[in-house]
Amino acid sequence: MSKILMLVGDFVEDYEAMVPLQILQMVGHTVDIVCPDKVAGDSVATAIHDFEGQQTYSEKRGHNFPVTAAFAEAKADDYDALVLPGGRSPEYLAIDSRVIELVQQFAAADKPIAATCHAPLILAAAKVVEGKRCQAYPTVRPELEAAGATWDTPSAGLDSAITDGKLVTAPAWPANANWMRAFLEVLGTKIS
Repeated sequence: MSKILMLVGDFVEDYEAMVPLQILQMVGHTVDIVCPDKVAGDSVATAIHDFEGQQTYSEKRGHNFPVTAAFAEAKADDYDALVLPGGRSPEYLAIDSRVIELVQQFAAADKPIAATCHAPLILAAAKVVEGKRCQAYPTVRPELEAAGATWDTPSAGLDSAITDGKLVTAPAWPANANWMRAFLEVLGTKIS
């Protein structure tokens, strides 16, 4: 099974971190969770985003999500794939040069990358989406297009996912099942 790196930060979206982690572990993958400036035993605060009828999502404080490895020691060579959950953390992770370098290493090695919600901000900042079809939370569209990606309009329920080569993107947590199913296919994981 694959060894996967999940990159998070404070106020990562709770469902977009916890549910994919559990899905990947359930089928036998090993997942290390890292956050800049944190080590194993630390945690990040999560946010729960909900769609309650307003023009955008609402946000509530979620759980503490455990960090299981030191970000400073994470290298793409040690992992088979990368998962980037969304939420608010990608807004500041996208301006961290160490995060950008790590994402570029995964892309340069042509390793599978899964990104959802606001996480494609990191991909755009890393300049690894040029010529790729992508989805994300709709407000991320300008950054993706400016980085050379082709916008693939998400379903009305935000439950779609798109695969382009080894890149799997989705618009938000309602897509978790489709997003992870597509990612598992890219990983070559056999599920029934």
